[in-house]
Amino acid sequence: MEGHTSYRTYWMVWVLLLILTIVMIFVEAARLPAAATVLLLTIAMFVKAGMIGTWFMHLRYETRALVLAVVLGTLITAAFLWFLLIPDALATLEMSPR
Repeated sequence: MEGHTSYRTYWMVWVLLLILTIVMIFVEAARLPAAATVLLLTIAMFVKAGMIGTWFMHLRYETRALVLAVVLGTLITAAFLWFLLIPDALATLEMSPR
């Protein structure tokens, strides 16, 4: 790890994460169309995940290969888990009374 990050930077990132969280709560409460809500929340989630990875996991100072391995590993795992949940979600939808 080459760089040094001050406590002030960590606090600023924390405040930005808090603000994004509050914005996400307001987006959900705003009763926007479902597609807009999902899009805005997904974008905010990716921004928050990037900030956490960059600053709190110290990926900012790592080599590109390591960052790529962490990001791709996370995305592949998430996709794999999502595909594992699809059959259960469909079964649950079929069982629910309408």
